[in-house]
Amino acid sequence: MTAALEARALSKNFGALVVARDISLTLPQGARRGLIGPNGAGKTSLVNLITGVLKPSAGQVLLAGQDVTALSQEARARRGLARTFQINQLFRGLSVLENLCLAIGERTGACNNLFRPAGSKPQVIEEALEHLAAQGLVEDALKPVRELPYGRQRLLEIALALAQRPRVLLLDEPAAGVSSRESHLILDALERLDRDIAILIIEHDMDVIFRFAREITVLVAGAVLVEGPPEAIAADERVRAVYLGEEVRHGKRGG
Repeated sequence: MTAALEARALSKNFGALVVARDISLTLPQGARRGLIGPNGAGKTSLVNLITGVLKPSAGQVLLAGQDVTALSQEARARRGLARTFQINQLFRGLSVLENLCLAIGERTGACNNLFRPAGSKPQVIEEALEHLAAQGLVEDALKPVRELPYGRQRLLEIALALAQRPRVLLLDEPAAGVSSRESHLILDALERLDRDIAILIIEHDMDVIFRFAREITVLVAGAVLVEGPPEAIAADERVRAVYLGEEVRHGKRGG
C-alpha cells in the first residue's frame, strides 16, 4: 500500500548550521507516530521541510506516492497535508465559528467573493458546526476566541486542521501551554481523530506521546537516533542518556 507520507533522506543546512541530516520517515495510512527529542533536535525544522515552509538541501517529500518537494505549502495542503502550530495561529478577535468558517471557506473557495463572506453560506456554517460538535465546542461557537481557555483554543486549532479534510495531519505540540487540568481535553481529542488519517505528533508531554503514539521517532542533532514502539523507546539506554532520563519509564513529562 502506498504510504500517506514519506520523507526520503531529507537534509537541510544554513551554511555551516545543519538542522536536518538525512532524515527518512514513512507514515502509512492511519499511522500514529510521535516525534521527540531534546530542544534543538530539529523537530520543527523537519515539520517545516515536510510542509514546504523550508526547502530541503537534499531529499524528497512524497504524499500518497507523489513527489511534492517542489510544491508550495498551499499546494501540499490541497493534496491533503494539514498542520497545527506550537504557537496558535487563531484570529483571536473573531468568534470560534468565524474562525472555522474562514478555514472551510478557504478550502471550498467560499472566501473568494468579498461581498459574500464564507460565514453567510448555510453549507459552510453547517459543516463548521459539525467540526465544533466533534470537539465539544458548539457552546463556544459565538464566543470570541480570546475568551476561550487555552485548552479549548487548542481544540479549535485541531478542528481547523480537520476542516481541511487532511489525509496527513502534523501536530506541533498540541498540548503546549495547556494546564494539567485541561490536558485530558487534548488526549480525548486525539483519541477521536479519524483512524484513516496519518498523524505525526511533536510533543514534550510524555503522557501525551506514550498514550497516543504507536511508533516513536527520536531526533538528536537533526538526525534520527532511534525509532520503534513506545515500550522499546522507553527502554532504550541511548534515549534516556540524551533526552528522557529515568522519568520515561514512568510516562512522566520529559525535558
